[in-house]
Amino acid sequence: MKLEKRDLVIRPRRLRRTDVLRRLVRETHLHTDDFIAPVFISAGENKKNSIPSMPGVYQWSIDRVNEEIDELLAAGIDKIILFGIPAEKDSTGSDSYSSNGIIQQSLKKLKQEYPDLFIITDVCFCEYTDHGHCGVIENKDVHNDSTLSLLGQQALSHVEAGADMVAPSGMMDGMVGEIRFALDSGGFDHIPIMSYAVKYGSAFYGPFRDAVESTPQFGDRKSYQMDPANIREALKEVELDILEGADIIMVKPALAYLDVISHVKDISNLPVACYNVSGEYSMLKAAAEKGWIDHDSAMMEMLLSMKRAGADIIITYFAKEAAQLIKIKK
Repeated sequence: MKLEKRDLVIRPRRLRRTDVLRRLVRETHLHTDDFIAPVFISAGENKKNSIPSMPGVYQWSIDRVNEEIDELLAAGIDKIILFGIPAEKDSTGSDSYSSNGIIQQSLKKLKQEYPDLFIITDVCFCEYTDHGHCGVIENKDVHNDSTLSLLGQQALSHVEAGADMVAPSGMMDGMVGEIRFALDSGGFDHIPIMSYAVKYGSAFYGPFRDAVESTPQFGDRKSYQMDPANIREALKEVELDILEGADIIMVKPALAYLDVISHVKDISNLPVACYNVSGEYSMLKAAAEKGWIDHDSAMMEMLLSMKRAGADIIITYFAKEAAQLIKIKK
C-alpha cells in the first residue's frame, strides 16, 4: 500500500527497541570516576560501629579503617572524603586543627599505607564542637569572622598531614578566600579547594548527624545554611566562591535540588559536585528493606539523575555498591 506523506508517523521508539540500541544512544553515563566515598573516623581502637540510621555505613577507628579502604579500592573507588569524630569536643573544635587530631592522625596513616588514594577532608567544626554548631559561638549564634581564621588553621593542618584536597562546608562568608590565603601562605598553592558553595538548611541531614554526633545543642543552622526556597541566592554563593578561588563547587543536598545543580552548571566553568546526602541514602535503604522498591535500580536511577542534571562529581554513600554494579555491567 502506498503511503501518503500525511500518514507518516514519527517513531522515537525505534531507538528504544533493544538494549544495544538504547546503549548506543544513551546520553548520560555513570563511571566509578564520578564517585567520592565518605568515610567516618572515630577515636579509639578496634571500632567498626554501625550507624543505625545508615545501614551499611560505619564509624571506623584508625586501626581498622583499612578494611573499608581495601573494599573501596577493590570496587574501583580511589577517592574518599574524611569526617572525624574526636574523643573530646570543646567550644572551638580544637581537635580539628590540632596536629594530633583525629583527622590528622588518619591522614598520616592512610597516606603512608595508600599513597595513591586521593583524600579530601571536610573542613568544618560541627563534628568537633561541644555545641554542635559550625563555628565560634557569640550571642547564641555562629560568629562568621571569628570562625574564619580557625577554618584556615584547620585546612592548613589537614594539608600538612597529607590531605590532597580540602572541602569547606560551614557556609561562612569568605571561607574559601580565607582558606586559599592560608594554604598559599603555607606553601600549598597547588592544593585545590572543593567548596560546599551551596549548602541548604535541609531536613535530609538527620542520619549524618547521628554518624558524626553533631546535632546542635541549641537552635539550628538556618542563620548560615541556605533557605531551601532560594535559587538566585545559590547562584550568588557560587559566584562569590569562584571569585575567592574555589576549584570545584558543590551543591548539597542533591536529589531534592537537581534544579539547582542544573542552574549552577549553566553559570560556572568549574567542575560541579553534588552531595547525595544521608537522608537520601537512608530513605532508599528503608524502602528497599520493606520491599517497596528495587534497591539497585532505584540507586542507579538516583545517581544518574544527578549526573544528568549536571554534576561532574557525586559524593555518595552508595559509591561502593554503585561501582560494583558498574563493573558487573561492563
